[in-house]
Amino acid sequence: MKAKVSWQQGLSFLGETDSGKSIIMDGNGEAITPMESVLLSVGSCSSIDVVDILKKSRLDVHSCFCELEAQRAESAPRVFTKIHAHYVVAGDKLTDKHVARAVQLSAEKYCSVMLMLAGNVEITTSYAIA
Repeated sequence: MKAKVSWQQGLSFLGETDSGKSIIMDGNGEAITPMESVLLSVGSCSSIDVVDILKKSRLDVHSCFCELEAQRAESAPRVFTKIHAHYVVAGDKLTDKHVARAVQLSAEKYCSVMLMLAGNVEITTSYAIA
């Protein structure tokens, strides 16, 4: 995997991946900030796992979203100290056992973004079945 980040103007940068995708990031809040992109990456990576695990269990998932809340260090570097991910999943015949297992497997085994942060960031999860 390769990527390139190019300065545009001010504190705005264009990130481009070798797969041809791009994103604008900005240090002044004009676009998504790099830390916001990390937080969104936690939620999207783990949500992909949750949906995939449930579908592989032959369950019908109608929707899934992940609400994220993070705390950052007070002084520089302002790293994340805590992240909480709350999943809300809807579908046919979903049980607490199914969703709890999917969330746990994602957090502990499959989500590369969460696992990359583990040991440096306190990550907690919860879920609800809608």
